[in-house]
Amino acid sequence: MRTTVPGYRRIAGIAAAFALVCGHAQAAEVAGVKLDDSVRVANQELRLNGAGIRYKAIFKVYVAGLYLAEKKTTVPAVLSAPGAKRVTIVMLRDVSNEEFGRGFMSGITQNSDRADTVKLVAQLQKFGEIFASIPELKKGDVLTTDWVPGSGTVIHLNGKRVADVLPDAAFYNAILKIWLGEKPVDSKLKPAMLGEPVEDARARNNS
Repeated sequence: MRTTVPGYRRIAGIAAAFALVCGHAQAAEVAGVKLDDSVRVANQELRLNGAGIRYKAIFKVYVAGLYLAEKKTTVPAVLSAPGAKRVTIVMLRDVSNEEFGRGFMSGITQNSDRADTVKLVAQLQKFGEIFASIPELKKGDVLTTDWVPGSGTVIHLNGKRVADVLPDAAFYNAILKIWLGEKPVDSKLKPAMLGEPVEDARARNNS
């Protein structure tokens, strides 16, 4: 049976709409790493707010993605956002636990004042013990750091929980400031996690 032009147009329109939907459903890709557009944490759907690459000198260390319930483009909005949160890290190279843990701890202390650091000392100690228990982070490893309302900070490595829950919300915000604080671990990763277009981030960094 010969297809009429109107019928063909309807089919083409449906196909185009289907392709558009599928395009939105696809995972974001950064440095060859596919990050889910959405995840579920504590029975809450979170959307990928932004993602980028952590560089050390010229080397790509990991991809980091920030997940929130609603899009946020400023640091105060991220820190004060209610509900669950997640930071997903996918390793792009092998890194020793000492190097990785030192980077995390330095990021926290450089972006927290002395009074806050003193309040969080017990959880900082437990946080340090997490990395002491992991001999090495290998290329392809996935580390997730979740904020679970009513519970606390929950950390998984390749889907396996690696530490007790850390209950203080201020501590989770201190972790977020590793990437989003005034002295972020990578100045280009910060705007990427806030969902800033790459062109805008480059323009701002070059100004």
